[in-house]
Amino acid sequence: MRFSFLLASALVFSTPAVADIVVRFDESAPKDRFTITNTGNCALPLTSVTIDLTGSAAGLIFDVTGSGAGVSVFQPFQLVLGGEHVSTLPQVKDGDRAVSLKLKGLGPNQRVAFTIDVDDTAGASETMVSGSEIKGATVWAGKVSGTFGTDKIARVKLPACTS
Repeated sequence: MRFSFLLASALVFSTPAVADIVVRFDESAPKDRFTITNTGNCALPLTSVTIDLTGSAAGLIFDVTGSGAGVSVFQPFQLVLGGEHVSTLPQVKDGDRAVSLKLKGLGPNQRVAFTIDVDDTAGASETMVSGSEIKGATVWAGKVSGTFGTDKIARVKLPACTS
């Protein structure tokens, strides 16, 4: 009887293990920063994370060279945190709207971050990107996606995993 009660309690009060990711955009001068964090309680396996600016409200692009689509200051892609979790660095061209990182895996609370310059093409404030300008950009983790809001954060809800 006691065993049945404990088993029933465990089933009722258990929550599925999650391995969600959060991507945060931080506007800064001269380098903007994207931070990818596993906010779940189990490890992400080998996966690709893509930040796609195509749907952004201000037509955002990556400005990585002194000539081309961007304006004023430019900054190339630079991995600044979590390099041990990245298997291949992306080749970002000036004016690209997407960047993909191939991750070896990412444990709970582990992060990967990179700096780059992001400019808008809508003419608002070309070198400074606000939350309303990045809104609508998408983050893909494999086949699952999340969208940036005006808070400059995209949340990707991944399927439940085994902890």
